[in-house]
Formats: sequence, C-alpha cells, structure tokens
Amino acid sequence: MSDRPIIIHCLDDAKAALAVAGELDVPVTLRSAPGAARYLGAQVFRDMIEEAAGSYPHLRITSVFDCGDDPGLALGAMRHGLKVIKTSVSGEALKSLADIAKQSGARLDEGGPEGQEPALDLLDMEDTKTAVRKWLTDGK
Repeated sequence: MSDRPIIIHCLDDAKAALAVAGELDVPVTLRSAPGAARYLGAQVFRDMIEEAAGSYPHLRITSVFDCGDDPGLALGAMRHGLKVIKTSVSGEALKSLADIAKQSGARLDEGGPEGQEPALDLLDMEDTKTAVRKWLTDGK
C-alpha cells in the first residue's frame, strides 16, 4: 500500500487516525497542517504525537511537521526531536538545514504542495474514524 498521509489539527485527530490504523494494522503518516510551525510549535506537535501513539507501540508511525519557509522553525523542530520536517526553504539555507538534519538523524521533506502526495485533511470532519478508515483502505 502506498503512503496515505493524514493531516491532523489536534490530539483528537491524531488519536482517531491511530486508532483506525491500529485496528487495520497498517503504517500511518500523520502530517501537521501546512505552516503549522508558525502557530502550533514543535513541542506541542511532538507531545501530541507521543501522547496519541502511546497506546500503539506496535504501529509504525511517521510524523511530518510543516515549517513552511522558515529555517529557524525547522531548526527548532529538530531541537525538539522531530525526525521529518517539511520545509520550502531553498538555496544555502536548505543546504545548511539538510546538513543539520543529517547530523541529528532527521530528514527534510522538501518542496511545495504541488509535488506532494494527496492527503486526508481532518479539519472540521465530523466522523474522523470513518473518513480515516475509508482513506486507509482505499485501493485495497
């Protein structure tokens, strides 16, 4: 099955996505909303993922934190232990970030939304578990 990322906005979104992925026993990618680093913060996102994942130690979970075009926010995300950082930084700043990411065991998810795979956005969804189940089982 190809990657079917889910954009989460809160702890309840993360818990719902992981509950369904756990029931289906499939790996899952949880993405923050675009530019979430500007308003959410790396520590909050990290803690949200850790709390939601606590009940699913067997589940392979990838979390991706979107730092937009701000290299400082990307650095902060790495300092808080996040391992996949989405960024649209370019040029020398991107080279520096990539080097720091490599040294810290993180990786960069580069580029804008035009090259990104489709994702299920849980914003304002009423029945998140049903939406996640359909999203994760589509194409099986």
